[in-house]
Amino acid sequence: MRFADEIRLASDEFRLLRDLINRHCGIVLTPEQRPVIERRLRERLSLHGLHSFGEYHQLLRSSDQGRAELDEAIDLVTINETYFYREDYQLSALQNEIIPLLQKPPVCRTNINIWSAGCSTGEEVYSIAMSVCEAGLSGGTDVRIFGSDISRKCIAHARRGVYGPASFRTIPTHLKRKYFVERPDGLHVTEEFRPWCHFGHLNLLDPVKASVVGRVDIVLCRNVLIYFDDASRRRVIDMLYDRLVPGGYLLLGHSESLLNVTTAFELVHLREDLVYRKPLSASRFGAMQNAGIRSTMSTLSQRQG
Repeated sequence: MRFADEIRLASDEFRLLRDLINRHCGIVLTPEQRPVIERRLRERLSLHGLHSFGEYHQLLRSSDQGRAELDEAIDLVTINETYFYREDYQLSALQNEIIPLLQKPPVCRTNINIWSAGCSTGEEVYSIAMSVCEAGLSGGTDVRIFGSDISRKCIAHARRGVYGPASFRTIPTHLKRKYFVERPDGLHVTEEFRPWCHFGHLNLLDPVKASVVGRVDIVLCRNVLIYFDDASRRRVIDMLYDRLVPGGYLLLGHSESLLNVTTAFELVHLREDLVYRKPLSASRFGAMQNAGIRSTMSTLSQRQG
C-alpha cells in the first residue's frame, strides 16, 4: 500500500483529468503544470481513501459525488492571483471616461450594472466599486456590481470582504484609508458600497447560469481568457456579447484581445486604455433591456449563499 505522498500522477492520468476539467469549464492545463496538479490533488486522494489518480478520475465522473468533487478539484488547480487596483489604468478609464459616457446622451443610464466575470477573491469587484464612487455619479444613479467565479472558496472570501497585506500592493494610499477599516483579522471593506456588490458561483461555459446575470452595461473579464482554449474563449465572448446592452463596454486583461476570436465588437480608443464596445444599435435603452437586473443579481447571490 502506498501513502498519499508517494502516489504519482502518470501522464495518461494527467490527460484524463486535464480533459475532464477542460470540458467542464474551458480551462487548459499544460504538461508543465503536472507536478503542481499532482501535489495539489493528493490531499483529495487521501481524503477519499483512493490509491491512484485513475481512481480519482473515476470519482469525478460519478453521478453522485462527482460534481461536488469536481468543484473542489477546480478550486485547487485554478490560479487566483489578484489584488486591489490591478491594471489600474483600466480602472482610471472606467472612472474618468466610461462611467461619465454612460451618463450622457445617447445612453443616459440611471441604472449602471457591471459584471466582473472571473472575480477571484473579490478585489476587482471592490476596486470597481471604489472607482465608481470616485467618479461622482449623477444624482439618482443606481449601481449594481456582480462578481462571479468558478471557485466557491473564492466567492466565500469575496463575500467576507476581509483582506491581508498582499491585496494592497498597488492601491493608492488615500483609497485604502477611505474605504477600509482595520481590525485584528485584517482590513475590512467599508459598508459604504457593500450594498452595490453581489457575488455568485458561476461557470462561464454554463449558458443557463450566465443568463441569470441579466443585461449589463460593463463587463470586466480580465486575465481569464488566457486560461481557456480557443473554442471556449469564443463561447465565453459570445455569451458576454449577449449579456451586454447595446453600447456596453468589455474590458479584457492587458495581454488579451479579441483578435481571431470575434469581430462583433467595436474597438474604442480612450485616453487611458483601449476597450471593446458592443455597437449601439436600434434597440431601445432603458427599463426593458435592463428589466430584472437587480432581482436576478440578488437571486443568484442568494442561491449561492
